Amino acid sequence: MHVISRKKLREYCKNHADSCEALDDWYRIAEQAEWMSLVEVQATYPQAEAVGNFTVFNIKGNKYRLIVSINYAKQIIYIKYVLTHGEYDKDNWKNDPYF
Repeated sequence: MHVISRKKLREYCKNHADSCEALDDWYRIAEQAEWMSLVEVQATYPQAEAVGNFTVFNIKGNKYRLIVSINYAKQIIYIKYVLTHGEYDKDNWKNDPYF
């Protein structure tokens, strides 16, 4: 998979240093993956779930949520949001027109 863009992960780490290792691990795994469906994603990340048009990953023991859009045919992951669990629960990210 091609992940667009790692820059969002790096920027998030500046303010949430404890998330860096977990986000870097996710990035390395995702870049090497050839997922063709949510079921294949869940083989690696059993807690990943589809919410609207996004896929949501639990990061660092569910302390953070990584929200992405996956185009399986083109093998591209678009990073949309990285949120704390509290920010995620406010549901503001669901106002995204792609949701």
